[in-house]
Parts: sequence; structure tokens; C-alpha cells
Amino acid sequence: MSFNQNLSHFLSQSDGVGQSLFLLLIVMSVGSWYFILVKAWHAAVSRRRTRQFLSLFWNAASLDEVAENLNGHRDEEPFSHLTYHAINATRHHAIHGSQRLQEAGSAGEFLTRAIRRVIDEETAKLEWGLTILASIASTAPFIGLFGTVWGVYHALLGIGQNGQGTLEQIAGPVGEALIMTGLGLAVAIPAVLAYNDCVRSNRLLLAQLDAFAHDLFAFLTTGSTINAMPENSGSLHQSALSVVGEN
Repeated sequence: MSFNQNLSHFLSQSDGVGQSLFLLLIVMSVGSWYFILVKAWHAAVSRRRTRQFLSLFWNAASLDEVAENLNGHRDEEPFSHLTYHAINATRHHAIHGSQRLQEAGSAGEFLTRAIRRVIDEETAKLEWGLTILASIASTAPFIGLFGTVWGVYHALLGIGQNGQGTLEQIAGPVGEALIMTGLGLAVAIPAVLAYNDCVRSNRLLLAQLDAFAHDLFAFLTTGSTINAMPENSGSLHQSALSVVGEN
């Protein structure tokens, strides 16, 4: 008997609980793959746009030139989003000063708060879907196991009522019930792998974004042009591009 036949026979013999558990696992699998594919697509698009922006940023003559290029696509990826709001925060404080509590403190403190706020926003965006992936990865095996236990229980009840306890009579229903455990693992394993990969990629990206924020803060607070910064900025540029490429 093929797997599809075993599965069909198992579902036909299951009650509402077993069928509900099977349907729940299917929904969890669809949801898991939705988040996996969407996050993979977003990550690929973001990496491409980040490489383009970093190339534009490090080859620009000044931050004014960077700001002009950001007007049309400032929120496409984390680095341009951070740069846009950091430049605007510096200009805003220079014009309005500390007239409100929101702008209290020196220009450097106001800029630090703006940068930190953007990094927190980007962190929240990167974590989208991870809670669901983690929940699916941790609960799917137990739901599958519960489905197996429930199926075995009903299989044994049926065997007991028929009064037949031979190996052939037990192996079939119990083997079919184990399908639920296999399905639970099939749902959980991709979710676990995707979650771990996303966490690693997010950690590397946020570390690089934090390093970029320090350089951006130095540019904005000292008034230096990009080309006037120390030679190690070039190596940092290559490091940023390499990290983005790896992710």
C-alpha cells in the first residue's frame, strides 16, 4: 500500500480530533513556507539594494550628495533608511535647536536618539515572522506526536473490540498513526532551519548597521566629508559589502 493510500485510510478511520490535528499541521506547514519564501525574497532584494546604496554612499563627495539621492528611495533598505533620518535629524536640530522636549540635549545626543530609533525600527522589521517560525518549529513535533498517540489509541480500541490482536492487525493501524509524527517533523525541520538562518543573518546585518551608524555619526558631528575620512574607512566599506554579500 502506498503512502497516499495509507494516509487516506488513516484519515478515513480518524475521528474529528485526528483530522483536526492533520489540518492544523497542514496550515502550519503552509504558513511556515509562506514566511520562509517571503523573508528569503525580502532578504535578497534588501541585499541588492544595500550593495547599491553603500557603493553610492562611499563614492559620494559629500553627505549632501547622498541626501539628494535618498529623496526617492530612502526606506528601501536599512542603511539608506538610517542615513536619511540621521541627516534629517542633524539638519532639524541645527534649524530648530532645543525648543521641545523631543529635541532636548546637544546635537550629538539628538542624533544618537534618532539613530537608535531607526536601528530599533529595523530590528523590529527583521524580526517579522520569526516568532511564528519559532512557534511552528517548537510545537509541530508535539502536535504530530499527539496525533500519533490519538491514532494508536483508536486503533487499539478497534482491535480490542474486534477481538483480534495479531501482529498483522496491530502493525497496520499503528504504522498509519505514525504518519502524524512524520508529518510533524516534516513541518518543524524547515521552520527550524529557516529560523536559525534568519537569526544569523539578522545578527550580522545589525552588527554591520551598528558599525555604519558609528561612521555616519562621526561624519555628521565632525562635518568631515566622506573622502576626508581615514584610510581604514575604505576597508570598512569592503567589509560592509562582503557582509551584505554573505547574507
